[in-house]
Formats: sequence, structure tokens, C-alpha cells
Amino acid sequence: MVTPRDHARLKRVKELFAADALHTANDYVRSALILQHGETTEDILLAHEFCVAAMVLGKKDRESASLAAAAEDRFLMKAGRPQRFGTQFTKDGAGPWRLHPIGDGVTDALRRVMAVPSLAEARAREAEMNAR
Repeated sequence: MVTPRDHARLKRVKELFAADALHTANDYVRSALILQHGETTEDILLAHEFCVAAMVLGKKDRESASLAAAAEDRFLMKAGRPQRFGTQFTKDGAGPWRLHPIGDGVTDALRRVMAVPSLAEARAREAEMNAR
């Protein structure tokens, strides 16, 4: 759920982007974190693109890589498609947490490079989330 405070942050990031005021890798990755929590697919796709920009500008850390993977998965989930990395979980009302369906094409080796859990670890997290 996006709160009024989140809306203000999203608006500010979009204003900065429109004004060409994002310059550094940190500007892009911090903005990506805010956009990744947006409600529209456009916000989430832009978050992924900002992560890529941050990495091109030299931010070669686990945070940027994992955020890029999570933003891609969230975009795909919001678009009604299977995720690729296995970072997104959903809950239907009072029902259990479920790992959003995962498509083919990403291996655990790539998940490691992108600093996200293996598929087995994601499934174990799903079980842990429901054991609480």
C-alpha cells in the first residue's frame, strides 16, 4: 500500500528525473528504491532502469543488483506475468503467503550474481513466512 508520504516521495523523484537532476549512481539507486514501491508498472519499470543506470555509473554492489532483480520481478508480477528471479510474494486476504509464479530462464547462478536467494531459499522463505 502506498501512503501519502510515499506519494510525496514518488512525486519528488519524478520531478527530479524530469528536471535532469539525477546525476550520480547513488541518486539513481536511491530513486529506484522509491519507485520500486510505486503502484504503477511504469514506476516499477523505471526503478529497474534506474538500477541499470546506477550500475553503469559504477554502483557495482549487491544492493543495486538485488534491487534491479526485485524491480524486474515486481514489474512482471504487476503486469500479470511470471517473475524471473523469485523475489516477490503475494497474499490473498487472510490466506497464506505465496511465492508469485516463476518463469523459466533464470538460473540460481544468475540469482547469485544478482544477489538474490536461490529458488530453494525463496521457497524456504515462503514456508517461514507462513509459519509465523
